[in-house]
Amino acid sequence: MEEVRVFPLTCAVQNFAWGKVGLDSQVAKLVVGGDPLAVIEDGKPYAELWMGAHPNGDAQIKDIRISQRTLGEWITQNPACLGSKVKDTFQGKLPFLLKALSINTSLSIQAHPNRELAARLHAQFPEHYPDNNHKPEMVIALTHFQGLCGFRPVEEILGFLTSVPEFCALVGSKMAEELQCSVGYAVRMGGALKKCFTRMMNCEEKVLVDQLNMLVKRVTEDSAAGRNTSSSNGELLLRLHAQFPGDIGCFSIYFLNHIVLEPGQAMFLGANEPHAYLCGDCIECMACSDNTVRAGLTPKYRDVNTLCEMLNYTPAPASSKIFPSAQDPSDPCVTIYDPPIPDFTVMKIQVPASVKRYTVAPLDCAGILLVIEGNATATLAAGHSDITLWRGTVLFVSANESVSLHVTSQSGMTMFRACCLL
Repeated sequence: MEEVRVFPLTCAVQNFAWGKVGLDSQVAKLVVGGDPLAVIEDGKPYAELWMGAHPNGDAQIKDIRISQRTLGEWITQNPACLGSKVKDTFQGKLPFLLKALSINTSLSIQAHPNRELAARLHAQFPEHYPDNNHKPEMVIALTHFQGLCGFRPVEEILGFLTSVPEFCALVGSKMAEELQCSVGYAVRMGGALKKCFTRMMNCEEKVLVDQLNMLVKRVTEDSAAGRNTSSSNGELLLRLHAQFPGDIGCFSIYFLNHIVLEPGQAMFLGANEPHAYLCGDCIECMACSDNTVRAGLTPKYRDVNTLCEMLNYTPAPASSKIFPSAQDPSDPCVTIYDPPIPDFTVMKIQVPASVKRYTVAPLDCAGILLVIEGNATATLAAGHSDITLWRGTVLFVSANESVSLHVTSQSGMTMFRACCLL
């Protein structure tokens, strides 16, 4: 029998506490779409769906003709499926992990190390940094999505230092003055910004608690009286404080850009970029790693000194953090999100209602295909029985394989494809 090179997967679900609960979660909807027998529990958070071969969530193979149980095992036995360039560049491993995320409460203030720092942290503290790989990642919004990303323009930070005296108390008037004097001098500005942020993140516990309590009380009273609290970023402050009372991360909103993505918009997070996801549903793709340096809005291990030392302190406006997509010149149904790293590219495939026959084109690299909306019958190879695709179906597609679809839904189809275009 001809070798099976395209097959469906059952993917790992992560029930982290910050996830959306029950069927409010897009992750839960994808799970039950992909497997109608899956049981979704009403009170349980469904935070992440991991689609790939990461050892902490290796996907299960659903095709009974394949003897290996997991995708990672199958790739190890069949490394040519990755395509020759990917196989050689990434030592026979799938270099990316595709995820769906459903976020109810904020994730931590964090950044991901570059390869050099990742190797050093893993060697020194393997219990906190479990591998030696870097972890660039990209988010594509499925619903209205909010996050923090990168340092704001210094003028905005100075505005908050003036309008939020509690914030200024943590940074210190001397540091605030140094930041003011650095405006217009790029190198000095980065250094002053680093000093201000490091000072705030290392402030004394009593000072933090007193100032945060004063700020929350003031904003709450202003809000109750119908006064505008935007000069204190009041709505976001109260939301984060309700989730993480007394946490230094609540003050990070005065340093970091508040990014709002609408469906289809993307954000790329390179090494050392400070960020936090706040709420919403998204597709996320990342290098296959689990290295995160955290410093706020989390009950997990915090490594404040490493974070403050490693960050990229180049200020930039929120608009610059929205990552541009491009139309595929060879296929009007495909939008390409191609970040400036070799590990992954993501394609959004939107088949309009008028198109009933569509071919997912072959690439010279392996990919993971996720159906977000719509139904189709897929022909995977000559002589093989067709399979039905619907919301939540995940396929592994080997290099140089195509998938022919007969679209059966009236409203077309939406799919995401993660791959590695070297």
